[in-house]
Amino acid sequence: MFNIGDLVIYSTMGICRINDICEKTYAGTTREYYVMHPIEDDTLTIQNPVDNKKVMMKKIIGQSEAEEVLESFKLPGIQWIDNGNERNRAYSGIVSSGDRKGISSIINTLLCKKYKLELADKKISEQDRKLLLYIQKVLFKELAITLDTTVEAIAKQVDRMISYRMTKSSPLEIAKYIN
Repeated sequence: MFNIGDLVIYSTMGICRINDICEKTYAGTTREYYVMHPIEDDTLTIQNPVDNKKVMMKKIIGQSEAEEVLESFKLPGIQWIDNGNERNRAYSGIVSSGDRKGISSIINTLLCKKYKLELADKKISEQDRKLLLYIQKVLFKELAITLDTTVEAIAKQVDRMISYRMTKSSPLEIAKYIN
């Protein structure tokens, strides 16, 4: 169970702060609810039953895990799947699990693919672009909060790590991302 004041990753809403835990009655059923707001939108109130297992809610990561996740960008990402629908299913499954290292691997792979396609004057698919933007926004914000820095600083650090790794890639390795 979470506490008032906790920061959590809440489903597709991103990082939220729990402002209250209270009982509410809807349709004659009384349950305990988390009342929270996305940290970037205080006007939106979200109420989620404490016992709701269908919606992913995870406490934001601690400092050592955040440092490990950040360091993981020095390594190759997840396996690229050529079929867009299969790739979306596989990657979305990892995102839904809330596994930050898995999510960082997806970001890593999509950023490498994006950068390498740009070298060939091509663009990443719209589906991949949207997934990348969403998971980058949430993970980078979570890392920034935990590591007491900015999203921009996290993005620059990740970009440096991936750029460095890409400059060390062989032409054969680059070709597998473009083709």
